Amino acid sequence: KVKAQLEEKEGKTFDVFSAVEFKTQLVAGTNYFIKVHVGNEEFLHLRVFKSLPHENEQLSLHSYQGSKTKHDELAYF
Repeated sequence: KVKAQLEEKEGKTFDVFSAVEFKTQLVAGTNYFIKVHVGNEEFLHLRVFKSLPHENEQLSLHSYQGSKTKHDELAYF
């Protein structure tokens, strides 16, 4: 659901976009930290926010980190 948001921020499209790991953090909603394989040996770490149900908001890409590898630890950022 956040692929289009990321592609807009990066200014490119991703043929491969596959989540391989995730962690969650409860706040006033939920932060999802997601490791995404985007092709070859390239990975991105995404921070996606999901608001509380009563707020009726869409998932939003809060931030991301590039130049990651398959073995980089997925951690809060």
